[in-house]
Amino acid sequence: MFQFIVCFIAGLGAGLGTGFAGMSAAAVISPMLITFLGMPAYEAVGIALASDVLASAVSAYTYGKNKNLDIKNGLVMMVTVLLCTLFGSWVASLVPNTAMGSFSVFMTFLLGIKFILKPVMTTKESMEAVSGRKRIIQSVISGTVVGFICGFVGAGGGMMMLLLLTGILGYELKTAVGTSVFIMAFTAFTGAASHFAIGGMPDLWCLLFCVASTLLWARVAAKFANKASAVTLNRATGVVLTVLGGVILGVNYLR
Repeated sequence: MFQFIVCFIAGLGAGLGTGFAGMSAAAVISPMLITFLGMPAYEAVGIALASDVLASAVSAYTYGKNKNLDIKNGLVMMVTVLLCTLFGSWVASLVPNTAMGSFSVFMTFLLGIKFILKPVMTTKESMEAVSGRKRIIQSVISGTVVGFICGFVGAGGGMMMLLLLTGILGYELKTAVGTSVFIMAFTAFTGAASHFAIGGMPDLWCLLFCVASTLLWARVAAKFANKASAVTLNRATGVVLTVLGGVILGVNYLR
């Protein structure tokens, strides 16, 4: 029962973060499993990435259905991210547990405050004014950075992607989140598969509990986000990220 409660709460936080902000589930699930269930960090990251697959996929479907998904440019970034995720996952297998699982905590917290104080109000018209060649170059560079981070710690990839899509590539927030979860569905699958191939299968019950909870709450968050105005979405995203960042800091402190 204790395992179920921990996984449900972890999935709740991860699902809301995924649906609202394209956040990697590992930013929440990994520290929860490591701290409260005593799970090895590498196994916890693998479960978190596996939980991210369906949650990101259903979120991407919801954003795409509402025309808030840039598949064309997202595919360019995705290919780069996938290649670097494999490399990052291999490097992670060589690193001690204590070096993993907390990379994105401060970024999550600060990014949440940023969305509250300085919301992203870019329109789709201004977003589409950027030249295709420039967007492709930006996507390749961004994908390299995000992919390695995602594979290495399983956390930070979604936050880095959202930050780069809104701050560097100039995406409107809903399209940025939709494109982010579209890419994360594939990178999470690649990261989870490589983690399980290298480290073996994790606790199956824990895996199922986390996947189900994350999927449920990601669906709820994505549906709300696509109906909300830009201002409301910025504030909701900011609050979710700030609260999750604060909670993760507390969990890491307990660890």
